[in-house]
Amino acid sequence: MSLSRRAKFIRWITRRYLEGVDVTTAPVPEMRKRLDQLGRMAGPARHVKVRKDELAGLPAEWYRPTRAVDGKVLLYLHGGAYVMGSCDSHRKLVTHIARAARVEAVLPEYRLAPEHKFPAALDDCIAAYRALLDKGFSGDDIIIGGDSAGGGLTAATLLQLRHQGLPMPRAAVMLSPFLDMSASGESATTRAEVDPWFDPGQIKFVVDYYCPDEDIRNPLLSPVFANVAGLPPTLIHVGDDEILLSDATRFAKKLEDAGIDVELEVFLELWHVFQLFVGKMPESRAGIRKIGDYIKRQFS
Repeated sequence: MSLSRRAKFIRWITRRYLEGVDVTTAPVPEMRKRLDQLGRMAGPARHVKVRKDELAGLPAEWYRPTRAVDGKVLLYLHGGAYVMGSCDSHRKLVTHIARAARVEAVLPEYRLAPEHKFPAALDDCIAAYRALLDKGFSGDDIIIGGDSAGGGLTAATLLQLRHQGLPMPRAAVMLSPFLDMSASGESATTRAEVDPWFDPGQIKFVVDYYCPDEDIRNPLLSPVFANVAGLPPTLIHVGDDEILLSDATRFAKKLEDAGIDVELEVFLELWHVFQLFVGKMPESRAGIRKIGDYIKRQFS
C-alpha cells in the first residue's frame, strides 16, 4: 500500500525543515528549540486533561483521557537523541496514545546530555518508575514505552529493573527504538539514502554528547547486545525507511528467541517516529490506534 498524498507531503516538508541544520555542529539549544517547535505544531489530543506536576523530582505532565480506566498508567519516555525532547515536543503524541489506549499517561523530563551524561537519563527513568510504585501502582498496573532514544531508555530501564529485582511492568511499547550506539545494523547502510531524518554519521554525535567515555556495546547503551531473558511482552513499531530499522528487528528477534511475547510491525515507506505527525496524515493515526489497542489488550 503506497503512502497517502498527505504523508508524501509531510516527508517532503520534513526534509525541507531539516535542511541546513547539521546536528553534528548545531548548537544544542537550537536543536532543542526546533524539536519543541515541531511538537507544538498542534495542541494535545481533545478530551485529554493535561496536568503539570513532577515525578521523582523531575518536571512531568500527566495526561488523563475522559474515558481512562482507573489504576493503570503508561510511563512514556520521550525521544530526542538523549540531548533533546520535553513535554512540549511530545505532548501531542503522548496525549493521542493515552486517548487511543484509554489510559492515563505520565511524561517525565529526564536529564539531557551533554550537561548530564550517561547514566543520568537512565537513573531518572528508573527513579520515575520507582515513584509510580511508591504511589501504589503495581508492576502489572504500569506499561512503559518510548520513542527513539526513549525506546532505548525503555529497554535499558527494563534491564536495570530486572537487575535490581524490582517488579516488571505489564508490557513495553517501543517506537523506532534507538538500541545500538555502534550503528552495526545493516539498515544503517541500506536505508541511509531514504531516511528523511537521519544519516549514520549522526550517531557519533549522540555518543560524543551522551556517553563519550563508555563502551558503546554496553547493553544499557546498546540493548541489542543485552541478555533479554525475563523482560515483559513488547510491542515494537518501526518504519521501513529508517536507519534504525535493524535495531528494532534484531531486538525483536532476541525477545522472540528468549520466549518473550513480541509484536513487531514494520511500516512500509514510513520513517523514524512517524507517529509524531498524528493529525497530519492517516498513517500516523492508524499507527497510534494500533498502539492503543495493544495497551488495552495488555491491561485487560
